[in-house]
Amino acid sequence: MERYLGLLLALFGIFTIINIIQAQEQEGFISLDCGLPANELSPYNETSTRLQFYSDATFIQSGLVGKIQSNLGIFRKPYTTLRYFPDGIRNCYNLNAEKGRKYLIRASFIYGNYDSNDTKPVFDLYLGPNLWATIDLEATGNSIREEILHMPTSNSLKICLVKTGDTTPLISALELRPMGNGSYVIDQSGSLKRRSWNYLSKSTFDIRYSSDVYDRIWLPLFMNEWTEISTDLDVANNNIYGPPQDALKHAASPTNASAPLTIEWPSSNSRDQYHLYVHFSEIQELQANETREINMVWNGKHYYGPLAPPKLNILTIFSESSRTCGGGKCSVQFIRTNRSTLPPLLNAFEVFTVIQLSQSETDENDGR
Repeated sequence: MERYLGLLLALFGIFTIINIIQAQEQEGFISLDCGLPANELSPYNETSTRLQFYSDATFIQSGLVGKIQSNLGIFRKPYTTLRYFPDGIRNCYNLNAEKGRKYLIRASFIYGNYDSNDTKPVFDLYLGPNLWATIDLEATGNSIREEILHMPTSNSLKICLVKTGDTTPLISALELRPMGNGSYVIDQSGSLKRRSWNYLSKSTFDIRYSSDVYDRIWLPLFMNEWTEISTDLDVANNNIYGPPQDALKHAASPTNASAPLTIEWPSSNSRDQYHLYVHFSEIQELQANETREINMVWNGKHYYGPLAPPKLNILTIFSESSRTCGGGKCSVQFIRTNRSTLPPLLNAFEVFTVIQLSQSETDENDGR
């Protein structure tokens, strides 16, 4: 009996230590399960990420609770419920934040025919008094995730859903993640709206927390004209951006050794401004007579280089000033130099659109 009791106490101690470590790792994280029923446990640990989610009920004083229909797909627990807002034009969440600190803010929206009307809503998402995004669940086919890197000008954040037509705004989850000091080019007049976090691999798995300490969600990207390179060795990722090792252990290189490696995205507005962050690591064992050297070209103009990816270490290239794109698309090419014996290589990249915030977050009129 005493041995049995001792084993139970030991196991309890282990679980307690694990919970303390997880809480420390998630310090500053806010993870809200919007519409979590009052009779369900809050907080709870989401099973795949071990992130601790709370009910949103104490962060907003309006809205009703809904649940998506189970026959429309398999979703993680935080995204099976939602809060919808049939009353009022503007409904806002109030979150505590640290003035001058950079944050990742993530808002997730899944319609899931919760109301059995099969009418997907269109509405606006505001960050304080400033428009962040228009949420059009009809155009995106049931769900969308909006993410922005933002530096608040006060110790609070107001995230608002604004009704713009006849349909009802809703939200499934709201998350706040403090970022590392010195990372990303953000000032108090503009923020970075995430366009893509990609790692180059044939994998079908997303990478996020706890592989990514900031809980960015990295999606795999691969083209038919590429060859995949991977390693089981550790890759140092200890710069201020800290892309996950699981992403850096993969890379792509053009199958045609003379061809560039190209990444492109559409740009319908020639005035849109972009920031690009690219992450390199040499994860292939090079012979003594082999060299990999790369130039970067943005829409036909030299952007950076030459550069040589460091062996099993990280090199992050970015520009402190934003760039624009003409011709309806942005095109970034990675081209081998004349001295290089090997084709270019790329492990991961990030693309952001600059959003200008014209109104102060302390504006009492809140934009509408």
